[in-house]
Amino acid sequence: MENKIKNINEFVEKIDQMKKQDKMDLSSDQDLSIAIMNLISIEEHFFFTAEKTGKNEYFDLLQEVRKMRGDLLRKIIKEYEGEVWCISKHLLAASMRLMEVGTKQLGMGKKEEAYDLFHKAYDLYGMFWALNMKLIGANDVKEAGGMDPNLGIKKIDEQALNKNDKSPSGFTGKLRELVRKAIDCCIE
Repeated sequence: MENKIKNINEFVEKIDQMKKQDKMDLSSDQDLSIAIMNLISIEEHFFFTAEKTGKNEYFDLLQEVRKMRGDLLRKIIKEYEGEVWCISKHLLAASMRLMEVGTKQLGMGKKEEAYDLFHKAYDLYGMFWALNMKLIGANDVKEAGGMDPNLGIKKIDEQALNKNDKSPSGFTGKLRELVRKAIDCCIE
């Protein structure tokens, strides 16, 4: 990540340049990303409803929503390589799910657990934007984790998700700071 973004000011400058060149409307794209999150959630609900009721017509509705979600995601992700499309979808889905679980925890009075889940959701959401604004690459996302010796794949570093870490550092901490700064500078 250091090679692509040296500091927060460089990130904000890049956002400002993109806005001036009409390459992006971050506030509209943020709204669209939240809509896409909800469409992913609707897909999940249609799946479970079809299975619980045994009615296959819910799978047809799932397919309609999936098509709409793909069309809308293409408005944000104009160019991608490798698995960036799929990574992006899963970053949004995981972010939405963590927000929902956090909201439930908050409703049960488990504020610290809720706040931890909300921070993780925001970190994933920030990773989505950094990846799709080409401020980081897929390798940067992979480098955020460590190797799982049993599976031989990357996973998110446990220290990056430590609930006792009040001020995360490393990849997710820097990313959170960058996204906060970008959102602050883009609210109009």
